[in-house]
Amino acid sequence: MSSIFGIVLALLVIGYGMFLKGASLSALINPAAFLIIFGGTISAVIIAFPFSELKKFPFVLKIALLEPKLPSKMERISDLVTCAEIAKKEGILALEELANSVTDPFFKKGLEMVIDGHDIEFIEEVLLDEVAAIDKRHKAGALLFSQAGTYAPTLGVLGAVIGLIASLGNLNNVDKLGHSISAAFIATLLGIFSGYVLWHPIANKLKRLSKQEQEFKILTIEGLLAVCQGVSPSALEKKLTVYTTPKEQKKFEKKIEENVDEKTA
Repeated sequence: MSSIFGIVLALLVIGYGMFLKGASLSALINPAAFLIIFGGTISAVIIAFPFSELKKFPFVLKIALLEPKLPSKMERISDLVTCAEIAKKEGILALEELANSVTDPFFKKGLEMVIDGHDIEFIEEVLLDEVAAIDKRHKAGALLFSQAGTYAPTLGVLGAVIGLIASLGNLNNVDKLGHSISAAFIATLLGIFSGYVLWHPIANKLKRLSKQEQEFKILTIEGLLAVCQGVSPSALEKKLTVYTTPKEQKKFEKKIEENVDEKTA
């Protein structure tokens, strides 16, 4: 939701800035400028990308605006440590019951390969290939917005040039000339605003979300391979907590202490 908050804040800040500068907000009501900037940006993106990627635009935009929440890293570490404990006490095959209750497709797939007894190298290769495929899809989605951010400011200049050409027809009328020049630069404003306040930031948000998801999956892979190798639960916990922040590590340590106290009580 931070993206929506940022967009609203940007609109308010720029609107208030125009007010302080004495510019009329009604000047922004310029259909021609909106058509040139947003229509031109859409057209340029359609030219640059195949329809197979363009149809994902609404879905990718929804992800950027709503920011789907990933499962907690500490929860995943706890699940993996539980897997290690079960595997150590009852054997790898005992993990089948746990695998049936897992809802994350990636985690479930990896756990099933561990249970089926596949080689560690094969499990690692398959899961890393899936992460690479996810990275490729995410980059394609982010590229839609980063390219739109590149086109929009340039189209703003084009809109200003078109407006200035139109204003040259009003050289004999000073009032109309001033209004025409003002309207011409609205296109530049919209182009810069949409490019650097909307499209580029959204592209960066998508890249950041993609990186977080990939880090989470790498953590999962490391844990599954360790379970497959028979690493002890305590060693696995130490190995995986390097993927968390110091604050998260303290919370996890506190939770473990509470669990130990409950067992000894």
